[in-house]
Amino acid sequence: MIYPLIAVLLFVGLYGLLVKRHVVQKILGLAIVEYAVNLLLVAIGYRDGGRPPILTPGEDPAAFAAGSVDPLPQALVLTSIVIGLGVVMLLVAIAMRLHQRFGTLDTTRMNRLHG
Repeated sequence: MIYPLIAVLLFVGLYGLLVKRHVVQKILGLAIVEYAVNLLLVAIGYRDGGRPPILTPGEDPAAFAAGSVDPLPQALVLTSIVIGLGVVMLLVAIAMRLHQRFGTLDTTRMNRLHG
């Protein structure tokens, strides 16, 4: 059920990134693609009935590993969220600079302007 939602989010983000002409819409498309990838990583790391990956004293490590959730995708998603926020803020700053320079955020009008 979650994978079709991820595919829809991915295609909506790619549509906004590739088809739209406005810079802010392109930034939002990139953010949606990022959220879709993060959701995919979390969905891949999900295990139904899984336990937290915390080993208690006296517990068999082999039996523990079979029933616990893999913490690596969760750590990757947390890192990806922080990096994605930095990238979006950088793109917003670039968009503000483009608006100062060209007076528009429409990429087709920027291509026609020379200066």
